[in-house]
Amino acid sequence: MTSTTALTIGGLTAALLVLVANLHPWWTGKRELKQLASFGKGIGAAVLMAACPGGLLGWVHAHTGGVANAAGERAGSAGTGVGTSGALGAGHLVGLSAAGAPLVVVGVFLVYLAWKKSGAKDKKRIIGGVFVGSALLLTAGIAGALDWLPTALNQAGVQVVAAVQEGL
Repeated sequence: MTSTTALTIGGLTAALLVLVANLHPWWTGKRELKQLASFGKGIGAAVLMAACPGGLLGWVHAHTGGVANAAGERAGSAGTGVGTSGALGAGHLVGLSAAGAPLVVVGVFLVYLAWKKSGAKDKKRIIGGVFVGSALLLTAGIAGALDWLPTALNQAGVQVVAAVQEGL
């Protein structure tokens, strides 16, 4: 497993396959929002992990791209006979500070707790959400759309630190 800062067309293929596998039962079913909750929790964790410039959470985010690229390139070339190793525009979230870091850790920990108490199907959906979110956040478009997130986490973290130090 290698880390990457860019998603390939194959990686996009893998992310789209997992996304479709999670959306299809919802689309063909009753279309209740609760059907997407576990997948959404995974995407939420991935968004938080993508804000991390390093550490364990940043490592998992970066290595998801390598897994997606390898799996998607194999699936794409085996299925179509066309190479899918062309890179997409790379993007990443930057600017997480020490004040925002605890909020990221707590947010990901909450998703872990939800994963731990979930059934087998929901565990897979959470992991699928982490995979899709992490892979797509390696692209310039998705990361660019969420470039405000590290600043928001930092500002919220400053408020938490101030509340703890000075009182509410």
